[in-house]
Amino acid sequence: MTGTIDQGFQANENKTGGAGRPLTLGDSGHQGDFGETFIRALAAAANLDALRSDRDRVGVDWTLRYPAVNGRRGFPLIDAQVKSWSDPRGNDVAWRYPLEVKNFNWLAGRDYLVPRFLFLVVVPRASAAWTDITPDRLILRHAAYWACFHDALPLPGRNRSSTYTVRVPRANLLDIRALHGLFGDEFREMLAR
Repeated sequence: MTGTIDQGFQANENKTGGAGRPLTLGDSGHQGDFGETFIRALAAAANLDALRSDRDRVGVDWTLRYPAVNGRRGFPLIDAQVKSWSDPRGNDVAWRYPLEVKNFNWLAGRDYLVPRFLFLVVVPRASAAWTDITPDRLILRHAAYWACFHDALPLPGRNRSSTYTVRVPRANLLDIRALHGLFGDEFREMLAR
């Protein structure tokens, strides 16, 4: 049976000329999808529930749920807007990310029921370098960082498609421990009551 499957595979491969038509890699949709998948993989490693809405109408790419009591709350939620970036700028203290004003306004302020965060996934320029795979491991490159803008005011009156440069602290590396920490009461207490 295995020989038949292998022969059929080889026959199909020869008909398409090998791998078929090459795909264009590295466009903004491709990079954005990788960034969101990076966050989904991190959430899975952190044993969090990751909920994706069918439509992005309010600047939320993922809603994450802590499946236990954390602080004074049972099953707390956080919302995340995910941006992927292959042209990082900044210094040793913070990334300086040009965020669209409409996206910043969806993150800024305290008028939310659920804490909101920007997750910035910094990736290599070449999409071929986004992963490194061997039989023993899968490495996703480079890293994700988080920022919270509940202490900032939205920017009304600005052109929604213009950009506003935000600081994302490099100390806010998004690993499992940091991700769990975002469910703490301190972020909930920043919100309007």
